[in-house]
Amino acid sequence: TGAISSLQRQMEIQESELRRIRSEKELLQKQLREREVQLQAVSDKFCSLTEEQRQEEAVVMMEEENQNLQQVVTEQEFQLAEQNKLISELQGTISQLQAEVVTTRLHLLEQKQAQKETQSQFEALQHTELQTRVALELISSKFERYRNKIIQATFSVEGIQDPQGELTDDEVLEAMQKIFNERTEFQQMLKNKSSR
Repeated sequence: TGAISSLQRQMEIQESELRRIRSEKELLQKQLREREVQLQAVSDKFCSLTEEQRQEEAVVMMEEENQNLQQVVTEQEFQLAEQNKLISELQGTISQLQAEVVTTRLHLLEQKQAQKETQSQFEALQHTELQTRVALELISSKFERYRNKIIQATFSVEGIQDPQGELTDDEVLEAMQKIFNERTEFQQMLKNKSSR
Protein backbone atom coordinates (compact mmCIF):
# COMPACT_ATOMS: atom_id res chain seq x y z
CA THR A 1 0.00 0.00 0.00
CA GLY A 2 2.90 2.36 0.77
CA ALA A 3 4.50 1.51 -2.58
CA ILE A 4 1.22 2.26 -4.40
CA SER A 5 0.82 5.59 -2.57
CA SER A 6 4.41 6.53 -3.43
CA LEU A 7 3.90 5.62 -7.09
CA GLN A 8 0.63 7.58 -7.21
CA ARG A 9 2.37 10.63 -5.68
CA GLN A 10 5.13 10.38 -8.28
CA MET A 11 2.50 10.07 -11.01
CA GLU A 12 0.65 13.17 -9.73
CA ILE A 13 3.94 15.15 -9.70
CA GLN A 14 4.71 14.03 -13.28
CA GLU A 15 1.18 14.92 -14.44
CA SER A 16 1.48 18.35 -12.77
CA GLU A 17 4.81 18.90 -14.57
CA LEU A 18 3.17 17.82 -17.83
CA ARG A 19 0.35 20.34 -17.33
CA ARG A 20 2.89 23.10 -16.58
CA ILE A 21 4.87 22.37 -19.75
CA ARG A 22 1.73 22.26 -21.87
CA SER A 23 0.74 25.64 -20.41
CA GLU A 24 4.17 27.06 -21.32
CA LYS A 25 3.79 25.60 -24.81
CA GLU A 26 0.43 27.34 -25.23
CA LEU A 27 2.02 30.60 -24.00
CA LEU A 28 4.82 30.32 -26.58
CA GLN A 29 2.28 29.63 -29.32
CA LYS A 30 0.30 32.67 -28.17
CA GLN A 31 3.45 34.83 -28.28
CA LEU A 32 4.15 33.54 -31.79
CA ARG A 33 0.64 34.52 -32.88
CA GLU A 34 1.17 37.98 -31.31
CA ARG A 35 4.35 38.39 -33.33
CA GLU A 36 2.45 37.50 -36.46
CA VAL A 37 -0.17 40.13 -35.56
CA GLN A 38 2.62 42.69 -35.04
CA LEU A 39 4.07 41.78 -38.42
CA GLN A 40 0.67 42.22 -40.01
CA ALA A 41 0.35 45.64 -38.33
CA VAL A 42 3.72 46.69 -39.76
CA SER A 43 2.61 45.50 -43.16
CA ASP A 44 -0.60 47.55 -42.85
CA LYS A 45 1.43 50.61 -41.84
CA PHE A 46 3.56 50.29 -44.96
CA CYS A 47 0.46 50.35 -47.10
CA SER A 48 -0.36 53.91 -45.91
CA LEU A 49 3.06 55.34 -46.92
CA THR A 50 4.08 56.53 -50.37
CA GLU A 51 5.49 53.94 -52.65
CA GLU A 52 9.07 55.19 -52.33
CA GLN A 53 8.88 55.67 -48.56
CA ARG A 54 7.20 52.37 -48.28
CA GLN A 55 9.95 50.64 -50.12
CA GLU A 56 12.73 52.27 -48.14
CA GLU A 57 11.00 51.87 -44.83
CA ALA A 58 9.94 48.38 -45.71
CA VAL A 59 13.40 47.26 -46.58
CA VAL A 60 14.89 48.48 -43.30
CA MET A 61 12.05 47.45 -41.07
CA MET A 62 11.46 44.16 -42.77
CA GLU A 63 15.09 43.23 -42.46
CA GLU A 64 15.09 44.09 -38.77
CA GLU A 65 11.74 42.47 -38.15
CA ASN A 66 12.71 39.45 -40.16
CA GLN A 67 15.85 39.02 -38.13
CA ASN A 68 13.97 39.48 -34.88
CA LEU A 69 11.14 37.21 -35.93
CA GLN A 70 13.54 34.62 -37.28
CA GLN A 71 15.39 34.61 -33.99
CA VAL A 72 12.15 34.41 -32.00
CA VAL A 73 10.78 31.66 -34.23
CA THR A 74 14.01 29.70 -33.96
CA GLU A 75 14.06 30.04 -30.17
CA GLN A 76 10.40 29.14 -29.84
CA GLU A 77 10.71 26.20 -32.19
CA PHE A 78 13.65 24.98 -30.14
CA GLN A 79 11.71 25.45 -26.91
CA LEU A 80 8.69 23.69 -28.40
CA ALA A 81 10.86 20.80 -29.53
CA GLU A 82 12.40 20.55 -26.07
CA GLN A 83 8.98 20.69 -24.43
CA ASN A 84 7.57 18.08 -26.82
CA LYS A 85 10.50 15.86 -25.98
CA LEU A 86 9.94 16.45 -22.25
CA ILE A 87 6.19 15.79 -22.66
CA SER A 88 6.97 12.52 -24.39
CA GLU A 89 9.38 11.54 -21.60
CA LEU A 90 6.85 12.49 -18.91
CA GLN A 91 4.10 10.51 -20.65
CA GLY A 92 6.46 7.53 -20.77
CA THR A 93 7.23 7.94 -17.07
CA ILE A 94 3.53 8.21 -16.23
CA SER A 95 2.78 5.07 -18.26
CA GLN A 96 5.59 3.25 -16.45
CA LEU A 97 4.30 4.41 -13.05
CA GLN A 98 0.77 3.29 -13.95
CA ALA A 99 2.12 -0.12 -14.96
CA GLU A 100 4.04 -0.33 -11.66
CA VAL A 101 0.86 0.54 -9.72
CA VAL A 102 -1.03 -2.24 -11.54
CA THR A 103 1.82 -4.72 -10.94
CA THR A 104 2.01 -3.77 -7.25
CA ARG A 105 -1.75 -4.18 -6.83
CA LEU A 106 -1.63 -7.59 -8.52
CA HIS A 107 1.24 -8.58 -6.25
CA LEU A 108 -0.77 -7.49 -3.19
CA LEU A 109 -3.78 -9.51 -4.38
CA GLU A 110 -1.55 -12.57 -4.87
CA GLN A 111 -0.11 -12.11 -1.37
CA LYS A 112 -3.62 -11.83 0.13
CA GLN A 113 -4.70 -14.99 -1.72
CA ALA A 114 -1.60 -16.85 -0.53
CA GLN A 115 -2.26 -15.63 3.02
CA LYS A 116 -5.86 -16.91 2.84
CA GLU A 117 -4.66 -20.31 1.57
CA THR A 118 -2.04 -20.50 4.33
CA GLN A 119 -4.65 -19.58 6.94
CA SER A 120 -6.98 -22.25 5.58
CA GLN A 121 -4.20 -24.87 5.69
CA PHE A 122 -3.30 -23.81 9.23
CA GLU A 123 -6.93 -24.17 10.37
CA ALA A 124 -7.15 -27.60 8.70
CA LEU A 125 -3.95 -28.66 10.49
CA GLN A 126 -5.35 -27.42 13.82
CA HIS A 127 -8.51 -29.43 13.22
CA THR A 128 -6.47 -32.53 12.33
CA GLU A 129 -4.30 -32.03 15.43
CA LEU A 130 -7.40 -31.79 17.63
CA GLN A 131 -8.86 -34.97 16.11
CA THR A 132 -5.51 -36.74 16.58
CA ARG A 133 -5.32 -35.68 20.24
CA VAL A 134 -8.87 -36.89 20.89
CA ALA A 135 -8.09 -40.20 19.17
CA LEU A 136 -4.82 -40.51 21.11
CA GLU A 137 -6.56 -39.85 24.42
CA LEU A 138 -9.21 -42.46 23.55
CA ILE A 139 -6.55 -45.05 22.62
CA SER A 140 -4.52 -44.23 25.74
CA SER A 141 -7.64 -44.65 27.89
CA LYS A 142 -8.47 -48.00 26.24
CA PHE A 143 -4.85 -49.15 26.59
CA GLU A 144 -4.80 -48.20 30.27
CA ARG A 145 -8.06 -50.09 30.91
CA TYR A 146 -6.72 -53.11 29.02
CA ARG A 147 -3.43 -52.96 30.95
CA ASN A 148 -5.29 -52.78 34.25
CA LYS A 149 -7.36 -55.83 33.27
CA ILE A 150 -4.19 -57.75 32.39
CA ILE A 151 -2.60 -56.80 35.71
CA GLN A 152 -5.76 -57.75 37.57
CA ALA A 153 -6.01 -61.10 35.75
CA THR A 154 -2.30 -61.82 36.17
CA PHE A 155 -2.06 -61.09 39.89
CA SER A 156 -5.37 -62.77 40.75
CA VAL A 157 -3.81 -66.15 39.88
CA GLU A 158 -3.06 -68.29 42.89
CA GLY A 159 0.61 -68.30 43.82
CA ILE A 160 1.34 -64.84 42.37
CA GLN A 161 2.22 -62.23 44.93
CA ASP A 162 0.32 -58.94 44.87
CA PRO A 163 2.31 -56.09 43.33
CA GLN A 164 4.09 -53.63 45.58
CA GLY A 165 3.41 -50.17 44.20
CA GLU A 166 3.27 -49.16 40.52
CA LEU A 167 4.18 -51.88 38.01
CA THR A 168 6.26 -51.42 34.91
CA ASP A 169 5.32 -53.11 31.63
CA ASP A 170 8.37 -55.41 31.97
CA GLU A 171 7.22 -56.55 35.43
CA VAL A 172 3.72 -57.33 34.10
CA LEU A 173 5.25 -59.26 31.20
CA GLU A 174 7.55 -61.16 33.56
CA ALA A 175 4.58 -62.17 35.77
CA MET A 176 2.57 -63.31 32.74
CA GLN A 177 5.54 -65.28 31.43
CA LYS A 178 5.89 -66.97 34.81
CA ILE A 179 2.21 -68.03 34.77
CA PHE A 180 2.55 -69.28 31.21
CA ASN A 181 5.66 -71.33 32.05
CA GLU A 182 4.02 -72.83 35.13
CA ARG A 183 0.92 -73.84 33.18
CA THR A 184 3.05 -75.31 30.42
CA GLU A 185 4.97 -77.38 32.97
CA PHE A 186 1.70 -78.43 34.65
CA GLN A 187 0.22 -79.54 31.30
CA GLN A 188 3.40 -81.50 30.58
CA MET A 189 3.17 -83.21 33.96
CA LEU A 190 -0.46 -84.17 33.25
CA LYS A 191 0.51 -85.64 29.90
CA ASN A 192 3.28 -87.63 31.50
CA LYS A 193 0.94 -88.98 34.19
CA SER A 194 -1.76 -89.93 31.69
CA SER A 195 0.79 -91.75 29.52
CA ARG A 196 1.94 -93.77 32.52
